Amino acid sequence: PEPGRCAYFVERKKRFCKMIPALGRRFCGEHEQQEGESDRRRIPCPLDPKHTVYEDQLQKHLKKCNSREKPKPVYFVQDINAGLKDASEIPEKQVPISSLSREELENLIIKLKKAITGLELHLKEQILSHRALEEALNDPKNGESAFKHLKQQASILGNMEKLHLLVPGRCFVEFGAGRGKLSHWVDVALQDVENVQFLLVERATTRFKVDGKHKRRDSMFERLQVDIQHLCLKKVPVLEKKKLPVVGIGKHLCGAATDLALRCLVESYSTSCDGENEEPATKRCRTDKTEVASDSFADNKSNKDYCRPVAGIVIALCCHHKCDWTHYVGREFFKAVGLGPLEFHYFQRMSSWATCGMSETSTRAFTSQESQDQTNDTEEHEQTSSKTESSSDTIQGTLTVGERKEIGCLCKLLIDHGRIEYLQQRGYEAALQYYTESAVSLENVLLTAVPRPALILEPTT
Repeated sequence: PEPGRCAYFVERKKRFCKMIPALGRRFCGEHEQQEGESDRRRIPCPLDPKHTVYEDQLQKHLKKCNSREKPKPVYFVQDINAGLKDASEIPEKQVPISSLSREELENLIIKLKKAITGLELHLKEQILSHRALEEALNDPKNGESAFKHLKQQASILGNMEKLHLLVPGRCFVEFGAGRGKLSHWVDVALQDVENVQFLLVERATTRFKVDGKHKRRDSMFERLQVDIQHLCLKKVPVLEKKKLPVVGIGKHLCGAATDLALRCLVESYSTSCDGENEEPATKRCRTDKTEVASDSFADNKSNKDYCRPVAGIVIALCCHHKCDWTHYVGREFFKAVGLGPLEFHYFQRMSSWATCGMSETSTRAFTSQESQDQTNDTEEHEQTSSKTESSSDTIQGTLTVGERKEIGCLCKLLIDHGRIEYLQQRGYEAALQYYTESAVSLENVLLTAVPRPALILEPTT
C-alpha cells in the first residue's frame, strides 16, 4: 500500500484501498472490521448500501450522508416539463422490430414515406466558425477528439452570431451542460460584454467543470443540478431578479432531453417582463405559415415595453432512439399525419439505423443501455461505428445497408420536424441545418429558433 493509505487489498480492483485510515490505524473504517482491527460493528447504510457505517453512529451518519434526500430547490416543480400526463395513450405491447413480419415492416416504411411527403428532405449546410475559437483550433497540442469538439462548438457559436444571439443582456441556459464547455466559449466570445448570465443545467455531479474558472465580475456562472423535466426557469432566483431574456443552448442534447428543454423554454418560461399575469407569448399560435405576428403583440410591445422571455434556441440534436412519446413535443404533428405512439416507438428505434454503423457490423449486439446518457462526462452522445442500438432491432436479409441508413435518416427527420412544427405554432421561426461535417460528428443537425421578427428583443445595453 502507499504510505498513509489503507493496507486492505481490494481483490476486485487488483489494488490496495486508497482511503486514508485514522491516525495509528492500518485500515480505513470500511475495512478495519474485516481485518479484525476493530470490535465496532459496521452495517450497510440504509440510504445507500454501497457504503457502510458504524452501527453506533448510524443516526449521526444519516443526517450528513451524501445519499440523503436533500431539500428541493425553489425552481424544482415535479414533472412541469414532462408532457403527456395520461399514460393510457401509450400502447402496452410494443414488440421489437425484429419480431415484425416483412409485411408489417413494409407497412411501417410506407407510413413513414407518406408522412414525410412535402417535407424538406435536404437540409441546408451551415457550417460556420467563430473568432473566439481561432486560437484553440490552431493549437497543435489538441488531439483529434478535442479538435472535433472545437469545430462543433465554433460552428454553434457562428450560428448563434448569425442569429444575433451573442449580445449583452442575456441569460444563456446550457441544457445537459456536462463540463460546461459550450458556455465557456460563449463567455469567451462575450468577454467585452456586460450584463451576461450563465445557467448550466445538469442533473448529475460532473467532474473537471470549466465554469469554476470564470471569475469575471460582468459574467456569472451558476449550476442548476436538476433534471430538465422538473426545472421551472421562471422560479430561478437570478432570472426572477434580473428578468433577462433567455437563450437556450445545448451540444448533443440526448433524445428526450431535447423535448424537455424545449418545453421548459417555451411553456414553463413564457411570461412577460412586467409580471406573470400577462398572457404568455407561447399561447399565441400561428394560423398561417406566412403570418408574422398579431397586431395585439405589436401594440403590447410598443405600449408596455413587452419583453419576450426566450430570445433564441440553439441545440445540436442527438440520440433520437432515446426519444419518448410521453415527453415528445411533436405529438400533435404525428397525429396530424396519421401516426400515433406505436409508429413513434418503431420510428425512434429505426432512427438508430442512420448512425449505428451497420455496414461494418450488422450482427454484433450491444444493448441500448450501453449507449451514452445525457449526463455522461464525455460530451459526445452519438452512436459509434461499431455499435448498433439494440440487437433485438437487427433486421437480417430484409433491408440493405443503404436502405437501413436512408430509413434511419428519414425517421430522424420526421421526429425533428415535429419539434419544428411545435416551435412554429408557438411564435418562433425554427429551422434545421447541418452545422458540421458527418466526418466530425454523425449527429450533425442543429435546431435553431428565434421569435418572429415583430417579437425579437432589442439588445440591452
